[in-house]
Amino acid sequence: MGALATILICLQLASAACASQSAILGASFTPYRLGGRTTIDLSFQIKATAGQIPSALTEIEVRYPQDLGFALSGLGLAVCSAALLEAAGTSGCPANSIMGRGSALAELRFGDQLVTESASISIARAPDQEGHIALLLYASGPSPVNTQVLSPAQLLPASAPFGGRLNIQLPVIPSVPGAPGIAIVAMSITIGPQDLTYYEQAEGSTLAYTPKGILLPITCPHGGFPFAATFSFLDHSHPQAHTTVPCPELRHRPHRTIPAIAPPRRAGWSFRCAPRAVGSQDRVCEALPRKALVHCLRRRHRWPGPDASASWCE
Repeated sequence: MGALATILICLQLASAACASQSAILGASFTPYRLGGRTTIDLSFQIKATAGQIPSALTEIEVRYPQDLGFALSGLGLAVCSAALLEAAGTSGCPANSIMGRGSALAELRFGDQLVTESASISIARAPDQEGHIALLLYASGPSPVNTQVLSPAQLLPASAPFGGRLNIQLPVIPSVPGAPGIAIVAMSITIGPQDLTYYEQAEGSTLAYTPKGILLPITCPHGGFPFAATFSFLDHSHPQAHTTVPCPELRHRPHRTIPAIAPPRRAGWSFRCAPRAVGSQDRVCEALPRKALVHCLRRRHRWPGPDASASWCE
């Protein structure tokens, strides 16, 4: 039945050859600091045989690393419904429901002409589904095909070595009568506080602030943070893609030295400077009144530290 369905789909899309496609996955953290807050950047590229457009993309499932703190991110403090998005777009949603943004690039064919269309994406928090965080991806594109597309998504559990998976359901987008559906060829999304502004009420005033962001673990897994994705198409193909965010390089602080500074001269006082440590250029200086200097000389008080040969009073 799967093969028969594929043949039927190819016959229906006779104006555009039925081609196999491959996918490329990209991932990064912005900013990237272990134990800190971040925004997750995901990007997808769909490639088909030269001169052909890919089949319609129907599902994306991205598996992400363990110990990413989505629940403590401070994102999605409010929810937005599909009805509000369809009626008024993101302007109808609470600002505190937006969890990320993105963009998409699609191709469609008008006869022999290949047209490229771009769309902006907003990601809103939706009411939880069966205890899982739910999202809504709202894509809005201009002419030549004025498109508003709503795609439901969920954060679901995943098996090791992954900590969870982002599942996105994509509807088939019609273009114009007699032409095949719109084919997504590239998409990028961010989930995190980058370019987001939230609001809170405090003592009768409205205060704007930036949400915290997704918490990264304090240690990097061996080999880096793994990501994997499975893409499902209308022609029943399911290519996969993998990528890894490398562990950050360890930064060593340069040794800082304090140059020797001659102590000030004051009447009735004496000064003695000595190294802070053996071989160090750092200096520690002490000021002693004349009477204390005499007392020190009598007691032969020694300088405390590695350089025990140096005395306070010489």
